[in-house]
Amino acid sequence: MAEMRIFDREGNRLYCTQEEVALFLKKARERDSNLRTFAETLVYTGCRISEGLSLTPKGVNRDSCQITFNSLKKRRGDLYRTVPVPVNYIDTLTVANKIVERQKVKKKAESRIWTWSRQYAFRLIKELMIDAGIPEGKHRSPKGLRHAFGVNAVVKGVQLNMIMKWMGHADISTTAIYADAIGKEEAEIAKKMWV
Repeated sequence: MAEMRIFDREGNRLYCTQEEVALFLKKARERDSNLRTFAETLVYTGCRISEGLSLTPKGVNRDSCQITFNSLKKRRGDLYRTVPVPVNYIDTLTVANKIVERQKVKKKAESRIWTWSRQYAFRLIKELMIDAGIPEGKHRSPKGLRHAFGVNAVVKGVQLNMIMKWMGHADISTTAIYADAIGKEEAEIAKKMWV
C-alpha cells in the first residue's frame, strides 16, 4: 500500500488551506447549482471524487444533516459511512437537486445526483480552483480538498477516530497524517495546549 502523506517529497503541501477552501466555496457559489453542490459536497464531507459522484438522493438525510457514502476505496460495494454536514449545505443540496422529490420514487432515489464522468468532474473542480485563485501546486485538486477536510478537522480538535470514520480510512495511521500539518495549521493545533 502506498504511504499516505500531506506533503510531497519536496515538502510542498498536498492540502488546501482554509483560506483557499473559502475562496473555492465563494467561487462555487457563483456557479450553477449542480457544480456548486458538488463542490460543496467535496468540501463539507471530505469524500473522494468518485464517492461524491456515486451519491444518490437515498444517501441524503436532511433531518439528521448527514450524507451516507458508499466507500468505494475497497471496491466491495457494501461499505458505507455517514458524515455529518452543515445545515445550510444540506438545505442547498436538497433544494437545488430536488432530493425530497427524488427520494419518493425508488428508481430516482437510487440514481446518481451528478451524472458526470470522473474525468469531467475532476476538470470542473480543477477549473473552479484556478478561477478561485488557488495557487498552482498538487494541492489544487479534489484530493487537496479531501486533505483540507482532514487537516481542518484536526485543527478544530475532532478526535482522530471520528475523522477516520468520516473519511472512510481503514487504519488510524492513515488518518494520523493530518496531525502533521505545519505552518498556520500547526500553530492552531498547538494553541489548544495553552487554552
